Formats: sequence, C-alpha cells, structure tokens
Amino acid sequence: MPFTSIPVLDLGLARDPATKPEFLRQLRHALMEVGFLYLKNVGIPADLIQDVVEKGKAFFDMPVEEKLKIEMKNAPSFLGYSRLSTEITAGQVDHREQMDLCTEHPLPEPGSPLYRNLLAPNQWPSEASAPGFRRTYTDYMRRMGDMSIYFTSLIAEAIQLPRDAFDRYFDEDQHHKLKIVKYPDMEELGHGSGGGQGATPHRGLQVQNVAGEWIDCLPLDGTLVVAIGQGMEALTQGVCVSTTHRVLSPRAGEGARFSIPFFQGVKLDADFDNLETVGVGAVPDEVRAQRRTVVERGGGARVDDVEFTFRKGAVARTLGEATLRNRVKSHPDVGERWYPEILRAVREEQAKARSEKTYESAPSSTGRPQPAVQA
Repeated sequence: MPFTSIPVLDLGLARDPATKPEFLRQLRHALMEVGFLYLKNVGIPADLIQDVVEKGKAFFDMPVEEKLKIEMKNAPSFLGYSRLSTEITAGQVDHREQMDLCTEHPLPEPGSPLYRNLLAPNQWPSEASAPGFRRTYTDYMRRMGDMSIYFTSLIAEAIQLPRDAFDRYFDEDQHHKLKIVKYPDMEELGHGSGGGQGATPHRGLQVQNVAGEWIDCLPLDGTLVVAIGQGMEALTQGVCVSTTHRVLSPRAGEGARFSIPFFQGVKLDADFDNLETVGVGAVPDEVRAQRRTVVERGGGARVDDVEFTFRKGAVARTLGEATLRNRVKSHPDVGERWYPEILRAVREEQAKARSEKTYESAPSSTGRPQPAVQA
C-alpha cells in the first residue's frame, strides 16, 4: 500500500548496540518505501538550531542594498542571495527569496573544469548587517556535515553494505550546501487567498506517494526532515527511493514560511559510468529483490517525470557537469553572466523539448493525436 504518513526515527537507537538492529530495520523501510523520514536526537544543540532559525529569518529583514552586495550573480559559484522569483524549478518560476551557502573551499586553480567553480568561498553578509551570522552558520554546517556522513554510513548498513561503502563517492574535504529560504504568503505575492506553489509551523512541505497523493510533512519539534536524494538513489541503483515533493506557499494572512534545507555533497568528479557499474553490483541480491517487491506492489516507484540529475547523458559525463547545467537552468541570471554557452545550449534543448511535446500532443484534423516523428 502507498505510504500515508512520514516515519519518525530516533538516531539515539543507532548509537546503542542493543537497539541498532531495530533502527536499521526502520531505516530500510523508510529508504525503500517512503524516501522521507523525520530524524530526532541528531546530536545538534537545540540552542544552535534556534540561533540558525532566528538569524536565518533576520537575514531577509536586512536592507535590500545590503543583500544585493552578496547577490548570487556576482560570482560563478551560485552562492549568495537570490531575489524573489528569480529561481526556476521544474521549468516554472519559483516564488521564493533565498540565500545559498556551502562548506567553504578556496577558488579553483586556473584551468580546472568549469564545475569546479561550484567549490568556492561563500558570499557572507557583513558582520555589521548580520551579527554572528557567519559564525552560527559555519558551526551549523560543520555539525550537519558530520551528522550526514554518519547517517550515510547507517544507510549503507541498512541495505546490508559495509558502513564505508559510499565513502568512495565523497570527497575527503566534503562539499555540502545549505539554503535559507523565505516563501512569502499568497497576499504578499499578489495572489489573494488562493492555493500556492512549490515552499515555522506552516503547512507547506508535501511528499507524493505512488498513488499520486500528496502527504503533508508538517514541522515536528525536535526533528530534522530527511529526504533521500537523487544521489543516493543513483548510488544504490534505485534501492533507496528519491521521492517527489513540493512546497505550498502560505495562504494569504499566514505570513511567510521559512525553510533551511541542507544538502550532503557528492564528489563532483564522480563519473556516471562508475556510478552505474559499481552501485548495482554492490547491493546484495536479497535487498534488491526486496525493493523490486515494493515497486511491484506499487509502494515506492517514481510517479512523474521530474528531471533526474544523476543520469548519464550525452552532454554530461560527470556529476559535476550535470550539476553545473542544472544550476544554470535554475539560475539563468547567473548563467547569462558566467556561463552563456551552457545557457544557450540549455535553452536550445528546452525549446526542442517543448516543440516535440507540442507536436506529439497536437490533435489532427480527425481529432486524434498525431504520432511523433521518428528519425
């Protein structure tokens, strides 16, 4: 049966040898059948999390001129501030304002692949404009990075792999990302009291089950919401499911919704051939059979055609190349300034895809769909 709620897991169980097997059993269920989970007792101090939330919300109250000093399009790293409605998600304007940060790296060496520009120093707000912001977020990203590496080892154990099975796909000095996101309510966006689009205590995040139903993932005090990403789905050859999700803008009068997602980084030099040939052989047959059973009974298969980043294609040989192209798609203002050739190629592909889709669905004179032209 399709899932109807998001499971809650206690990371404290994993730290006790007596209860770790039960944690791994619960984790395997969440990985294979849901793709989302709440995680409590993660080991990050509550006062730090509160400080992260407060400073994140306060960032958006800074004067516009201060925020524009660190605007994303100032640098080729896709780090920094994005104005409201400048990001594109799934081909649509995403009505949100945000700040992108990462675990910092020095600027790439001359002659490095273009995707190495993603590894760079952050654009920080000034200490005068945002007191303590840099210190708080640097500490939080470090702790989240350590916790995510530990959690990834538990994922490996849950699907009967050695705990270090995924280490080869991560850089020694890992590159993690974090976003601070503000979703204005519908009144501020000028849409009255109607429904919202995709992203505090608001109803917002929703996860889609295989039946196409949207399941609310409401804020739960003392927990982090964990989404199994496309990278883990690729590394496990589909054993761990990356589930489609969306965020609704708050209704008129509810006020803005804030979200602070953290993204564990995967090695940008990872080559798609390596992902495809190594991952499938590593997961035990017993575990892959269990996942096939889930899919056959309709308990976790992908239900839409959301673009999948971690897939080998003619234009991208490595994860870094695919990631850079996706960033250009999401932030065309940055692409126009720093990656015009990639942006031009992306727009040509998008125009071709739109044309093919229109042609395939256009009715003929008989009212029946016309067949697609095949070369």
